[in-house]
Amino acid sequence: QVQLVESGGGLVQAGGSLRLSCKASISIFSINAMDWYRQAPGKQRELVATITSGLTTNYADSVKGRFTISRDNAKNTVYLQMNSLNPDDTAVYYCHLRFWGDDYWGQGTQVTVSS
Repeated sequence: QVQLVESGGGLVQAGGSLRLSCKASISIFSINAMDWYRQAPGKQRELVATITSGLTTNYADSVKGRFTISRDNAKNTVYLQMNSLNPDDTAVYYCHLRFWGDDYWGQGTQVTVSS
């Protein structure tokens, strides 16, 4: 069973920054892609950022230039650095990976941006 534990969420003012962390219970060295999703109240869960084992990154248009995804295989951890936050970024943020064909999600961490 794979466990993902997110941390780093909180309340921040518009324009501020947060750094989310997601620690996996397995080695992520061979995990091709790890992702961050978010879900705002009343909205569908959306893909925010992806990082591959080759360190290729992709971002949702809404966060390009503001968010940076990274991974530390030695620590089995993926990060999401979020800068220039605005109220539209308010959501529960989830870490995700696929392992042997199964999808695994963290419990989520709340990010609230006040105006």
